[in-house]
Amino acid sequence: MTVTILDPTNEAVPVERQITPRPDVVQGRVAFLDISKPRGNVLLDRLQEALEQRLPQVEITRYAKPTFSKPAPDALRAEINAANDFVVEALAD
Repeated sequence: MTVTILDPTNEAVPVERQITPRPDVVQGRVAFLDISKPRGNVLLDRLQEALEQRLPQVEITRYAKPTFSKPAPDALRAEINAANDFVVEALAD
């Protein structure tokens, strides 16, 4: 399946990418990345409660970007990638 993703920095030039195949079961380690917008932590708190009730086999680790206005630092992205099977990114206001 090919999906067109519009890049918010230049929507005039769409990017074609393959969607990563999704597993049938969520298990293992899940990273919660708070991008540091207001109330993102509240969203992640509620989601964590729900996942812990429904998927007790999942281990959740929380991370936060220093600021929402810039991409996550390379070291943080590498740490999340190396230590987790899934990532949930919180955007909120």
